[in-house]
Parts: sequence; structure tokens; C-alpha cells
Amino acid sequence: MVSQKCQYALRAVFELAKRHGQGPVRISTVAKAQAIPPRFLEVILNQLRQAGFVESRRGNEGGYLLARAPERLTVGEIVRFIEGPMRPVTCTPDSTETACSLHSHCVFLPMWEKIRTAISDVYDHTTFQDLVDEETRMSSDYTPTFTI
Repeated sequence: MVSQKCQYALRAVFELAKRHGQGPVRISTVAKAQAIPPRFLEVILNQLRQAGFVESRRGNEGGYLLARAPERLTVGEIVRFIEGPMRPVTCTPDSTETACSLHSHCVFLPMWEKIRTAISDVYDHTTFQDLVDEETRMSSDYTPTFTI
């Protein structure tokens, strides 16, 4: 499960991806567009800045922008940064968690590994440009219907 903080981080990066090449974006603009509490967003953007995913600019025309092009930034990078390693359970083969007495002979471990791999593949093969393109497709497919 992806935490609320991670969802906010993904939505913030997505909003910056949508505005890539248009200059810095203010926190208030991102917060409003993505329904993220501004104070929480400020903390998240600062963490993303320290990790090198976003850059910040000061001053009247200041704000945040992506540190690299949206087609070169994957969802998986942001999820791992916020959440840590992707694991469906704590006792996967790459984990140091061995509290379970069945760990060395667990019939479920191969299944957990397949789940982890599948999730990682989706996250790692989805760029923020893919999401921007998907939103564009969704918007062009939308035809409002009015009843009179």
C-alpha cells in the first residue's frame, strides 16, 4: 500500500511534470491543483529537492520545478524514495526480517517475489511523461453530456 505522503509526492511531481518547461511553479499552485495541504506539500517538496528530484527558485518568480525531464523520471524512483524498498510483506528474500519461523522454507516467498517484481515493473516503467500523456488522452476522450 502506498502511504498518503507518497501519493502527495507523486501528485506534486506529476503537477510539476505537467508544467515542465514553463518555469518555477508556486507551492500554492501545486497544492490547489492536486488538493494537497500546502504545509505538508512544502515538507515533501523540500525532501524531494534534497534528493535531487526537484529544484527550487527563490523570489517573486520563484517556486519548484523538476530537476530532469518528465520522460526521464519514473514513478518507481519517487515511491522508493518516500516508501523505501517495495515489498508486499516484510519477509521477502531481500529483507533482513526473519522473525517468521517458516522464513527459510516458506512456500509463499516465491509468490511474494512475483508480486514485488510485478509492482516494481509497473512503477519502474511508468514515467511522469507517461502520466501527463495519459491525462491528455483522458481529457480528449471526455465528452460532457448535458440533459435539458
